[in-house]
Amino acid sequence: MHNSHSSPAGFQLNSTQAMTGAVLVAAGTMLGVAGAIIGGHAMVMAASRWFGELDVPPHEVVRHKWNQTKAATQAGATAWHGTNGVRAHSGRA
Repeated sequence: MHNSHSSPAGFQLNSTQAMTGAVLVAAGTMLGVAGAIIGGHAMVMAASRWFGELDVPPHEVVRHKWNQTKAATQAGATAWHGTNGVRAHSGRA
C-alpha cells in the first residue's frame, strides 16, 4: 500500500540554494547593465568630443571616407582583373 505522507524519491530542490543562485544572477545582471550604461555613455561622450574637434562636419568626413573606399575598391578590382586577364568593368548597367 502507498503511504500518502511519504516524500517522493524523485527531484528535490534545496530552496535556500536556489534563492541564493537567483539573487546572485540578478545582482550580476544589474552589474552588467550598469557597466554597459557607463561604458556606452563614455563612448558617446568621446564621440561627441571627437565630432566637436573636427574641422569639417561629420557628414563631410563620411562622404570623404566613402569616396576613398570606392576609389580603393575600384583600384583593387582593376589590378586584380588586369593580373588575371579579365577585363574590368564598372559594375553599373
